[in-house]
Amino acid sequence: MTDAEPRVAATISRRLDELPFTRRHLRVLTGSGLGWALDAMDVGLISFVIAALAVQWQLQPQETAWIASVGFIGMAVGASVGGLLADRFGRRSVFAVTLLVYGLATGASALVGGLVALLILRFIVGLGLGAELPVASTYVSEFAPARMRGRLIVFLEAFWAVGWTAAALIGYFVIPASEAGWRWAFALGALPAAYALVVRWGLPESARWLERRGRFADAERVVRSFEESAGAASPSSAAATQRVDAAPPVATSLSSRLAALWATEFRVRTACLWLVWFCVNFSYYGAFIWIPSILVAQGYDLVRSFGFTLVITLAQLPGYAVAAWLIEVWGRRVTLSVFLVGSAIAAGFFGTASTEVAVIAAGMALSFFNLGAWGALYAVTPEMYPTSLRATGSGWAAGAGRLASILAPLSVPLLLAAGGAPLLFVVFAVFFAVAAVAAWGLVDRRGAALDDR
Repeated sequence: MTDAEPRVAATISRRLDELPFTRRHLRVLTGSGLGWALDAMDVGLISFVIAALAVQWQLQPQETAWIASVGFIGMAVGASVGGLLADRFGRRSVFAVTLLVYGLATGASALVGGLVALLILRFIVGLGLGAELPVASTYVSEFAPARMRGRLIVFLEAFWAVGWTAAALIGYFVIPASEAGWRWAFALGALPAAYALVVRWGLPESARWLERRGRFADAERVVRSFEESAGAASPSSAAATQRVDAAPPVATSLSSRLAALWATEFRVRTACLWLVWFCVNFSYYGAFIWIPSILVAQGYDLVRSFGFTLVITLAQLPGYAVAAWLIEVWGRRVTLSVFLVGSAIAAGFFGTASTEVAVIAAGMALSFFNLGAWGALYAVTPEMYPTSLRATGSGWAAGAGRLASILAPLSVPLLLAAGGAPLLFVVFAVFFAVAAVAAWGLVDRRGAALDDR
């Protein structure tokens, strides 16, 4: 390595932040977003499959709860491991592998003949899903110019609504069509396995990660491709060498990355971030995985409850749109906390809704605020840590959240038995409120360069 190489590398972050939004950015956003949408479709499908299998297989509430929770056990493990792997082997490679794992496992779920086999495959699906989501948000954040980074991550999260809407459409039209409808739904969920090939060879590796791994020539090629897409000239070697050397990485090994999360500099933001992730996961998955089944239990037939869920799901998209605008106007913490407070209020109304109009209105409000909060949370999470620690920090925060998503589906039958839907959604509202308070312990990095901490 020559003396000039690290100094050239030190221009990478600034050059990325100074770029306008280009077709290369759009390709990274849509390429990652399609993977994100396929994730959402898989997670969303299970709520409809559970409602159908509960009837076909005559499952008890705790058995259906385990179908949901075992996937989240896999997601907790996958999120924690995926972040570590992405900091070691690269964002793009881990992203592609996780798509392949959960796509194949979802397709195989279409062939199962009993509960045990389905539970095993749902755990494997969870491994892939859990690893993929924090890696994808880290990947996009490292390409996004600082002035629009938060907005682009919310747009990435908006693909979740696209996937969940696709799941609702499949749930409404495919699953009730025949006894094998749920099998066809799982077969459609195998699409990520094919898409993994597109990700692996169609998208660039993160230039910031390449820089931190000492692959300066590769990082330079990636950045130049974005500059060429923008019609901007790359800096000459003479100009580049006038920049200062890159700061040393915070952590370089697995153990040092995990220890660094709780170093003095990061411990408050890590604790608050984990608490927000835990509370949001508990309320979101507790509510949205069970909404179709709760509506069926309240006397609506399968098709009608699926139709209500589809309408409720459509409110996610405007929630993301408003959050994407506000996150660069109000900042990360204010936007996140406001949407969490809105989620708490909507959850309280949904629990007491007794008419069809009230159910749909409260459900749409819950979708609007909750998914807007998710967009803000995914935007703020990668910004809490430097490049050498970013995927690990994001992955372990997501892993902490997945612990709640394991507990939530198991808790729902108990809470319903104790106090019905009113008690259940009051509990969800309390979790949202706690998350809103914890959000103020995070650092607001609006407009700041990613490695300035």
